[in-house]
Order: sequence, then structure tokens, then C-alpha cells
Amino acid sequence: MSQAELQLENSNRPALIKKGRYLEYFTIGYNSLEGLIAVAAGLMAGSIALVGFGFDSLIEVTSGAALLWRLHADVDEEGRERVEAISLRIVGVCFVVLAVYVSYDSVKSLIRREAPEESLIGIVLAAVSLVIMPLLVRAKRKVARGIKSNAMMADSKQTELCTYLSAILLGGLLLNALLGWWWADPVAALIMVPIIVNEGIEGLRGDACCDEGACH
Repeated sequence: MSQAELQLENSNRPALIKKGRYLEYFTIGYNSLEGLIAVAAGLMAGSIALVGFGFDSLIEVTSGAALLWRLHADVDEEGRERVEAISLRIVGVCFVVLAVYVSYDSVKSLIRREAPEESLIGIVLAAVSLVIMPLLVRAKRKVARGIKSNAMMADSKQTELCTYLSAILLGGLLLNALLGWWWADPVAALIMVPIIVNEGIEGLRGDACCDEGACH
């Protein structure tokens, strides 16, 4: 990188860090609200799928809080790398916890033949997330590339998985309500588990998307 390019990158960094903080504040706020609504709606409808979706939202809050810490520490150039590594591993742990929960919840639902109940609130919530989450993923990745943050790129993967889980929830609720396919939701969720585990392992090992060229 030339000196001019380095100066341009450094001059843009404060604005990108500020944008990143706003994105993580939004992530924490939205997912906190989403989680509360999903858990409440799931308990009222007796829907394991909705309660699980709420649990995922709480994991997203943890991931967002870790990234917010990372972004606030960016001003300290010496400590930036250490905080980056810790944040990346926190996100990795979130992935692993999510994989364990999704596996347990899905297998239990299949064994007990627990169908996701009809829930208008759940359907609307999943549909809204399907619109919001992809936009949030795109914005996070733009910031991650700009500041070359592996942790933020990993967090964008967490948000992307939230998009997939929203689609799984919506599909499960609709297929069960319209066709009576009670098994659609847990089977689709189990298909997601290897992807989630892989992302978690990469985060725990410190391997990240930016090292593969995504941030260049």
C-alpha cells in the first residue's frame, strides 16, 4: 500500500468506526426487542421454534456488545489487536453456543414431534427480520473491510446466520400452518448446524474472513 493510500485509509477510519458503532447499537437494540417478542410469542403459542429464535437474538446481542467494545477500543492502536482477538473469540463462542442449542432444540422437536404452532406475531417478526438483516450484513461488511476487522466480519456472519434462521422460522411456521409439515422447521435448522459450527471454530482459532481477502 502506498503512502497516499495509507493516509486516505487513516483519514476514513474514524468515520467508519463511528458507523460501525451505530450498526452495533442498532444490532443490540433490535435483537433485544426481537428476542423479547419472540420468547413471549413463543411461550404464548407453545412454539419451541419461536423461543429458539429468541435465544438466537440474545446471542446476537452478546456478539454485538463484543464488537461495540472492539470499536470503542480502536483509538488505542497498541491495544487494538488484543481486543480484536478477544472479540473474535467471543463471537466464535456465540456461534458454538448457537450450534449446540439449535442441535438440541431440533433433535428434541423431531423426537417429540413438536410442531411449531401457528403464530401471526412469529410470522411477521420473521418476515421483518428477513428484510432488515441482509441490509445490516451488507453495512457491517463494508465497515469491516474498511477497518480490516476480522471480528466485525465474523459478526456480520453471525447476523447473516440470523437471516437464515429467520427464513427457517418463517418457512417452518408457514409449512406447518398451511401443509401440516411439522418436521420442516427442525430439519432445516439441523442443516444449518455444520455451517454454524464451522464459523465458530474459525472464530475460536482466530481464523477470519478478512484473512481470506474479504477485507481487501
